[in-house]
Amino acid sequence: MAEEKAAEGTEGGKSKKKLIIFAIIGAVVVALLGAGGAYFLLGGESETPAVAAEPVRKEAIYSKVRTLGGKPSFVATLKSTDGKRHFLRTFVEAKSRDQDVVDALTLHMPLVVSRLNHLFSSQSFDDLQTIEGKEKLRHASTQLVQEFLQEKIGKPGIEKILFTDFVMQ
Repeated sequence: MAEEKAAEGTEGGKSKKKLIIFAIIGAVVVALLGAGGAYFLLGGESETPAVAAEPVRKEAIYSKVRTLGGKPSFVATLKSTDGKRHFLRTFVEAKSRDQDVVDALTLHMPLVVSRLNHLFSSQSFDDLQTIEGKEKLRHASTQLVQEFLQEKIGKPGIEKILFTDFVMQ
């Protein structure tokens, strides 16, 4: 009989140990499932503010750069190596996304026109016959107006200058 009790005691001890191990494993699995569910449910909320924090791009505003007479075109005499007179006529628009910039551009239009006239008159007819030359002039015009607006209103304001018509003769 003592042997039977001893055998039952070791079997009972083994089954209690198994029961404790299964209970611990079950608790760990439940905890992991709960943590995963919480991460899934709460993780979706943390992504929403990041999407809402992205700045919304304002609609583009195009402003005609006009000469003092209100004409939308510039006419400039170009430098030339062939001894002939060559002219440039171009229509200029400024692209911005801020109405304050458009208002400042309108207010200071005579100075902007003066600086652009000086820039256009300093160009070479030969250079402007290439696409690279025209692109270089567009970039220089954009930089000139951005620097001017930086002086006047403290920000470059415009994205770029566009030539909506470009004729040379």
